[in-house]
Amino acid sequence: MKKELEDTQVALEASHKVIAGLNEIGLSMSKKIEKMKVKQQLAKANHVECRQKFQASIHEAEDSMQAQHLIIEALVDEKDILLQTIHGLQEANNAPAPFDGEWEGEPEEEPEEEEIEDIPLGEGEIDDE
Repeated sequence: MKKELEDTQVALEASHKVIAGLNEIGLSMSKKIEKMKVKQQLAKANHVECRQKFQASIHEAEDSMQAQHLIIEALVDEKDILLQTIHGLQEANNAPAPFDGEWEGEPEEEPEEEEIEDIPLGEGEIDDE
């Protein structure tokens, strides 16, 4: 019976050691899990922040494009108004319309080709013709 008691005590001590080891492993894993959760939350927050910055830059680019489009429209309108004003002034002054395809400039002279003289071959020269 004494032997059984000693064996039981040894088994009990061994199981206590196993339980203590498992508790340490469990605590270590819990700490790692908490660290991973914190990293995951930081990653999510970082992702949200990056997404918001990206969306803000997209909206800024869209606003810039709209502003540029409005400027272009205003410039086109102004160009049309200027052309109408020029046309009106020309009609009032009986002047020819600009850029109507009838250009009254002097025709360009074509350059004359220089004539090449035949040079007689001397003795000892090679004729490549």
